[in-house]
Amino acid sequence: MTQAAQDPFVGHILGTRYRIDRVVADGGMGRVYEGVELGNERRVAIKILHQDIAQDAVNIERFKREAETSHALEHPHVVEVFDFAQEKPAPGRPEGAWYLVMEFLDGDELRAVLDRDKTLAPERVLRVIAQAALALDSAHSKGFVHRDLKPENVFLVRAAEGDTVKLLDFGSVKFTRGQDKGQKLTVMGTTIGSPFYMSPEQARGAQDLDHRADVWALGAMMYEMIVGKVPFHAANGPQILFKILGEEPEIPSLANDAAPPEFDDVITRALAKDREKRFQSCGELANAAGHAFGLSGLCADWALMSDAQVAAKIAEARNKPKAPSAVMASAAPIAPAAPQPPAPTSQHDYNEPHGGGPIVKPSPPVGLIAAIVVVVVVLVVVTAVVAAR
Repeated sequence: MTQAAQDPFVGHILGTRYRIDRVVADGGMGRVYEGVELGNERRVAIKILHQDIAQDAVNIERFKREAETSHALEHPHVVEVFDFAQEKPAPGRPEGAWYLVMEFLDGDELRAVLDRDKTLAPERVLRVIAQAALALDSAHSKGFVHRDLKPENVFLVRAAEGDTVKLLDFGSVKFTRGQDKGQKLTVMGTTIGSPFYMSPEQARGAQDLDHRADVWALGAMMYEMIVGKVPFHAANGPQILFKILGEEPEIPSLANDAAPPEFDDVITRALAKDREKRFQSCGELANAAGHAFGLSGLCADWALMSDAQVAAKIAEARNKPKAPSAVMASAAPIAPAAPQPPAPTSQHDYNEPHGGGPIVKPSPPVGLIAAIVVVVVVLVVVTAVVAAR
């Protein structure tokens, strides 16, 4: 029998309210189950901390923070959390089990989609980034920095019109407005986040992280969705961080013909080492990405469109005739100029040997004078060299 089939929580009524029906997934922090809330028959997802993880007070605090932050955000693109508690005793755990109850989502993590498909169509990328940006900007406005954005924490609820994004796992959130009243999750010199999506300031272990760390991570995920690989890759964490701090990623348009050159500029700014030179909000990044593909308006506009609608607008922009450039305009036929009378000269000879009008002696051409000067200089130099010998 499999481990899941032997799981003592399957079939258990948790907290007298939630019936656990089956195992859905295993994560680093806990196991996720599908269940039903008794009384209203609402499908729910239940995450229970692994027994060994629950021995650490910091892990419990992070689990609690995930529940409280997700509940406080109340955003359509953040997973909704209903409950957080400890059941003591629990099946197979006399010391108890910490659990979190949230809305059940049908779909896939972005990680699973990328592992399967490698790259996504531009219209899908733009909608995913737009929805994620709306959720992140809302979180940032309330003083929350996710700081662990990665494809594993972006869930795509798939429907006929396209994806509905749900951001997961705010357990590593950083508070920027003094909301942190619980146990600290980090100490000086430590970092939180997946190294592939970690901003340079995170890689340095900076303690003054702000929302622009999430801008970087969102840009790194967008790069991966278009290019098919992370912007910085190496064999281990320290080497990845070294590249993040000192190298530049491959240009997206060279890796994927679907990416216009304008998108290269978006990525360059999104992944700027200096956060002051980065996009200053996730919405600003998402807007620029859409504009690079020819969309107009703001990311909130195409976040509500279907994949097909966004694809049609991208195709329309791609096929739209471009205005003639300055070079092309300069190549237009030019009407011949009307003949002009000869310009008066500054030197005249008023001797009239033939009884006619004044005889004009034009000045020597400027080019001829310059040539004579050059010849004279060359002769002088050659003479001086010969004399020196």
